[in-house]
Amino acid sequence: MKKPETYLDLIEGWVLLVDKPITWTSFDVVNKLKGHLKGLKKVQPEEWRDRNVKIGHAGTLDPLATGLLVVCVGKKTKELDQLQTGVKTYTGTIHMGQVTPSYDLETTPTGNFRFEQLALEDYKKIAASFLGEQWQTPPVFSAKQINGKRAYEFAREGIEVEMKKSLIEIFDFQITRCQPPEIDFDITCSKGTYIRTIAHEFGQRLNSGSYLQSLRRTKSLPFDVKDAISVEEWCDFFWKWKNNEK
Repeated sequence: MKKPETYLDLIEGWVLLVDKPITWTSFDVVNKLKGHLKGLKKVQPEEWRDRNVKIGHAGTLDPLATGLLVVCVGKKTKELDQLQTGVKTYTGTIHMGQVTPSYDLETTPTGNFRFEQLALEDYKKIAASFLGEQWQTPPVFSAKQINGKRAYEFAREGIEVEMKKSLIEIFDFQITRCQPPEIDFDITCSKGTYIRTIAHEFGQRLNSGSYLQSLRRTKSLPFDVKDAISVEEWCDFFWKWKNNEK
């Protein structure tokens, strides 16, 4: 992917495409890159040093998800809301037979739900049932703001809160591998879709139980993870730039 060539490029605005690693929060990524931008600022021409470079991300990824994270710097941060609206594509794995409070592996799986009676066509039929516009309830273990606190803070304290539904749309949902208890999928959806909720309801619609075992974002239009590089590669790029090795 094309990288910024001057500090002025960053000030005027740039989009950094990051392949987020597992366990990192989106904030972790932004914070790491922000530290390198501050270090870079110290070695810039005098007339640029007093110009701060803002940074932010467009579209949060859960800690246990990997893949495309769109990071904006400089004047591009004014476009964050606009860039978040792009259609998203994910690949992942749904695990059948158990459920978790967070709908993924952030919390411990429990239960022993039957799924041996299900065939590939059953999974495909249920995937197709998700297509179209629908109202979706976010997981209680989510970053949704409720009375100034994140929903997951209430969840971890055992406090029940009402999660407001959001209107989302599923454009495509394909089963790509069927080896129960693991069901691999590709899904294309609108902004604001919680794939964890899809994974949880997937089992419910099959009269069973399920949770999201893994997730990777491959596209957030118009961007593609094929054009992204790792956090370490971005940090190495800025470190070499700071030390005149770029």
